[in-house]
Amino acid sequence: MSPQKKRVITTLLSIIVASALIGALFNKSLLFITIVLFIYIIFMLRNIFKLHNWLLEQKSELPDAQGYWGEIFNELHLLQRKKNKQQKLLSVALSRFKKAAEALPDGVVILSQHNEIEWINPVASSLLGMSYPKDAGQKINNLIRHPKFQRYLAKNNFSKSITLPAPDNADNTLTMQVIPFGYKQKMIFCRDITHIHKLEEMRTNFVSNVSHEMRSPLTVLTGYLEMYSDNYPKDEKSFKLGIDNMTQQAIRMQRLVTDLLALSKMETAPIEHTRIVNITALLVSLKENAEVLAREKNHQVTLETDDNLNLRGNSDELHSLFANLINNAVRYTGENGGIVIRWYKNNNEAVFSVTDDGPGIAAQHIPHLTERFYRADVDRSRESGGTGLGLAIVKHAVERHDGRLVISSSLGKGTTFSCYFPEQRISC
Repeated sequence: MSPQKKRVITTLLSIIVASALIGALFNKSLLFITIVLFIYIIFMLRNIFKLHNWLLEQKSELPDAQGYWGEIFNELHLLQRKKNKQQKLLSVALSRFKKAAEALPDGVVILSQHNEIEWINPVASSLLGMSYPKDAGQKINNLIRHPKFQRYLAKNNFSKSITLPAPDNADNTLTMQVIPFGYKQKMIFCRDITHIHKLEEMRTNFVSNVSHEMRSPLTVLTGYLEMYSDNYPKDEKSFKLGIDNMTQQAIRMQRLVTDLLALSKMETAPIEHTRIVNITALLVSLKENAEVLAREKNHQVTLETDDNLNLRGNSDELHSLFANLINNAVRYTGENGGIVIRWYKNNNEAVFSVTDDGPGIAAQHIPHLTERFYRADVDRSRESGGTGLGLAIVKHAVERHDGRLVISSSLGKGTTFSCYFPEQRISC
């Protein structure tokens, strides 16, 4: 028990004993005790009412009191001073934060735990068509109605940013990311990337146009080369060698153009993945093609599929995705090697995997494999006819189907490429 409590109890007992002794002189001890306790209760109630009135009126000055109540009021006074000091520090910190946020080139929106707007900096007001304090208290999803943003906010996974048109000007493009902080609060950072988006569109259109323009001359070139290869002089071995080399390079350029067009289409085409694709039938066809390609190396190609497991998606993109991974396994697996193709369900995800027992890939190369034209082994990749775009196409196709690509490999033990597709894509 604290000393203050002991003192209050001792005082109360002393008053009761003293009133009892005084009352004993008049043979009315109980009456005197009752009167003294009644006065004590009035004293206590009076101080309680003082405290209650102070709490209601929130006056800066605390009421005066004696004894234990005086100590309580003094403690409250110290707490009040501490609170005022903390409020001043918090106010200064908040003011500095707002000034810093107002100076940022990016838009900043602070949301409550219920996604209500608490504060907006001027850049965000301009980019999102909002104003502060007019829109304070409004739910952010009532003001930004784009379906992509609605899904992003509802998904509650903010590890990546999203790109979408500006709410008040569809010609402008914004990138937005939500950052959780505090107690279930959120900050939205947004940036105008219209110029970057236009440059990307120009680059994509340029690649697409150049690829289209290259297809016709390459077709003519390879046609003449085939004709000449059938009619070369029998005694001119160097002529035959030159024709073969030119044919090989022309075919490689055709593959490169085809891959560039496929990649360009994925980058620009809208995502319309609603049809149900029979994955087993697709993989059976690709396995047969792989066996034809692998005949010279005597590969053992194995296919394991769940016949009842299908995907909602784009059949052309899925064909390109699976074909690239299977052809890569054929291309880089040595003679008499084994390739295992699997299509199965793991928990709530559908998984496509290709495993080979080839030479494997060094760990430092794995994070870069999906970059365009990145080659872990330049000489070997070119000899095998690779364009350096296959895994970039795979990455785009997986992401366009809301999936993820996982690569695991060990030198000398082979490689496994696995594509995981979420539950909403599965059709059984």
